[in-house]
Amino acid sequence: SVIVSPSRLFRYVTAVIPGRVLPENRRQTPFLLANQRPPQHTVSTVPAKTYLSLGSNLGDRAAHLREAIRKLSDVGAVTNCSSLYQTEPVEFTNQPEFLNCAVELETRLNPQQILEAILKIERDMGRDRNTQLPKGPRTIDIDILLYGSFIVTTDELEIPHPRYRERRFTLAPLAELQPDLRDPVTGKSMSELLAALRGQAVRVIRSKIAT
Repeated sequence: SVIVSPSRLFRYVTAVIPGRVLPENRRQTPFLLANQRPPQHTVSTVPAKTYLSLGSNLGDRAAHLREAIRKLSDVGAVTNCSSLYQTEPVEFTNQPEFLNCAVELETRLNPQQILEAILKIERDMGRDRNTQLPKGPRTIDIDILLYGSFIVTTDELEIPHPRYRERRFTLAPLAELQPDLRDPVTGKSMSELLAALRGQAVRVIRSKIAT
């Protein structure tokens, strides 16, 4: 279940009002129209393909990524993982470079349950988003980029991730995994979004991360 924010409501409401039709690439985007919270304790009967971005810039960065991927097996089945990328920090730049990767996960959990699970993984690995500098150095950072073709807006969560289209460190690994995967908001493929970016140096330092 998902919630459409007011700014996006007009864009999607035409899908369910008789006589109004969305463009072809918009019609399959699932959503609800009421201000309802997603079910907090439900599990889907069909696994949702979810894409996560992982990063670390403290300590043994590769080891932190491997540990986080292992812990994600409690959230769902990790079906694919990108190469390991060394990337420059953005926004808060006075910190060490990151190692980043993208993970493809099949899970029956809903988005809120996934968020709660990845926040627990971060806390268990020494990161507390409530007390540490939001954009500062961190042992591990896990973000939900995409949850199938769903668009989710709650007080705590926005999917697709609101800034992933602007960040090479998220798009490069994601485009490696699924170059033809379509962004549910813009309809553009991951490779198209990546090609439109300028700047933000990234480089592959290891093809596939061994877990």
